[in-house]
Amino acid sequence: MAVKIRLSRGGSKKRPHYSIVVADSRMPRDGRFLEKLGTYNPLLPKGDERRVILDIDRVKAWMEHGAQPTERVQRFLENAGAAEKVERNNPKKGTPGKAAQERAKARAEKAAAADQAAEEASAE
Repeated sequence: MAVKIRLSRGGSKKRPHYSIVVADSRMPRDGRFLEKLGTYNPLLPKGDERRVILDIDRVKAWMEHGAQPTERVQRFLENAGAAEKVERNNPKKGTPGKAAQERAKARAEKAAAADQAAEEASAE
């Protein structure tokens, strides 16, 4: 059985609250789980200690038995000091999207045209 440590969503519309659970990877996101290991409340400020609450001992025990944390849970574990930091590679992270590139190009063309018009006006 493939076991994952992942988030299970709760809360109402636009007010999310997540439980950190151990579940069979074939089960639905909010479906049956084996054990609840903690909670995550994204509405709290980042510095608040109640934002992520984890039972680190149980997490380590499940990981020893082969449970794989999802990427988000892995980040929580890294911040808690329970797992070593994993290097992530996202080369497209800093590049703007297609529409933003088009806006920047149009802005640059407009600025170049304005500079050219100012040079012609000063030459006369």
